[in-house]
Amino acid sequence: MSNTLKDAEQPCDCTDSCGAIKRILLAKDKDLGGFSVRRLLPTAQQKMVGPWIFFDHMGPANFPAGEGINVRPHPHIGIATVTYLFEGEILHRDSLGSLQPIQPGDINLMVAGKGIVHSERERYEVTATDHLLHGLQLWLALPLADEECEPAFYHYPDDTIPSLHIDGVPVRVLMGTAFGVTSPVQTFAETLYVEADLQPGQRFTLPMAEERAIYIAKGHVTAKDSDLPEHSMAIVSQQEGITIEAKVPSRIAIIGGENVGTRFIEWNFVSSRKARIEQAKTDWRNHDFPLVPGDETEFIPLPD
Repeated sequence: MSNTLKDAEQPCDCTDSCGAIKRILLAKDKDLGGFSVRRLLPTAQQKMVGPWIFFDHMGPANFPAGEGINVRPHPHIGIATVTYLFEGEILHRDSLGSLQPIQPGDINLMVAGKGIVHSERERYEVTATDHLLHGLQLWLALPLADEECEPAFYHYPDDTIPSLHIDGVPVRVLMGTAFGVTSPVQTFAETLYVEADLQPGQRFTLPMAEERAIYIAKGHVTAKDSDLPEHSMAIVSQQEGITIEAKVPSRIAIIGGENVGTRFIEWNFVSSRKARIEQAKTDWRNHDFPLVPGDETEFIPLPD
């Protein structure tokens, strides 16, 4: 999805010496014409968590018949996008010729590398009736060796993603390795992405990573002395054995992985070099990116 929102955050009162939580980020809802999106990354104080450079929570949005997601073709470089839905469906098209409906539980991984264009819309069968859309969209900054790789597209259906129970808590290992299982989803650096659903009173110990954060997509949890409300993201220290407890039914996402170094981000372009972003901007203005088969006539202009 196009990077058009400003970020919001609220630093935690503690510092690393507190132990578990380094800071807490709070996103403000942005109404995109009946469609609410919350941005948690990047912020002024927290540019990345491991390789993750962008984190959006979209919806839940209720669309009447005839309306829905309609994101025109737009470009990316230097990243891999990850789309994960809780409810609803998005129709993905890209300049490689990919045409893929994304449904709840699937992982859609689009590797931009040296450049790709994609659109996000909905099938007529979906928009013909009232419908709901709810999910997460994230970007992974590619390591230096892969920043200019050939673009690629991977789709992983729901039933290919490992699921298990940890102390009674349902867990999905969406990307990377945790709790002794490894996701089949392609990674480029050490990457962690885990989902857990907790009932009130259930406790859950976070998997380790060089850098990590937890996002409360639904509910309310605590971590030691820190209170983590719905739609907050907590940047977590490297302390081992950090455990959260759910106060109400809660769905959380855990992201993290290795630090891949400094990245610059402007609009939908990410790179370790500012000059590369300027080149991408010029290429988009000049219509030098490839077209999206089946969606060739519209595009999102470069913002002023």
